[in-house]
Amino acid sequence: MGGPGLYSGIGKKAKDLLYRDYQTDHKFTLTTYTANGAAITATSTKKADLILGEIQSQIKNKNITVDVKANSASNVITTITADDLAAPGLKTILSFAVPDQKSGKVELQYLHDYAGINASIGLTANPVVNLSGAFGTSALAVGADVSLDTATKNFTKYNAALSYTNQDLIASLNLNNKGDSLTASYYHIVEKSGTAVGAELTHSFLSNENSLTFGTQHTLDPLTLVKARINNSGKASALIQHEFRPKSLCTISAEVDTKAIEKSSKVGIAIALKP
Repeated sequence: MGGPGLYSGIGKKAKDLLYRDYQTDHKFTLTTYTANGAAITATSTKKADLILGEIQSQIKNKNITVDVKANSASNVITTITADDLAAPGLKTILSFAVPDQKSGKVELQYLHDYAGINASIGLTANPVVNLSGAFGTSALAVGADVSLDTATKNFTKYNAALSYTNQDLIASLNLNNKGDSLTASYYHIVEKSGTAVGAELTHSFLSNENSLTFGTQHTLDPLTLVKARINNSGKASALIQHEFRPKSLCTISAEVDTKAIEKSSKVGIAIALKP
């Protein structure tokens, strides 16, 4: 289905290019499938001297997906998703975490040719209500994102965004943090080269500070991707990602502070295995 998509998708291409898969931790992920089609994924992440673990199981039955995730912090998070249950384009999501009794939430997502709506409400006596929407077409869209805390009767979030898309370019403008920050992002595909470039500029009205991040990615071959980025603070990062077997990836990334070369660079490795 065409259309503007959800509000959360505005500016996502540039963010993925600039931030996705960059990490300085060591991460190993293994996914297996049972005879009934359930997917079980185990993840181990080493952060400094800490080792964090997570195990996730996912099973699908027609248009119903049940996802259960347990982590080393003794949290069990369950998400139940129903696609096109009441109407075409409508997705219903129920999520809750144990032992957090205030974590329950119901979410509705609706996609139309000229609108994308997302509404959620917490399952508590005084819930937080969130409503976001994007309106327009796949080429030009405007959107807003609002959250209300019914306990205090205060708006905890109100943001707005504008997006323009054509065949090889995506530009967006986001007003975030209750109007305090303005972010402009840009994503461009260089025709027939396997290369894309992106940039993100954020201005804070409160502090009158700017932050700029520029990045690029290039597909060396159908199985290998390289990326690089640098920001105005002088931090530069690069990664190489290789699909060494179908659906299995090895990603090596590094970060260095160009304003403090004497400091050791940070290197992260992520391996994801799937059958």
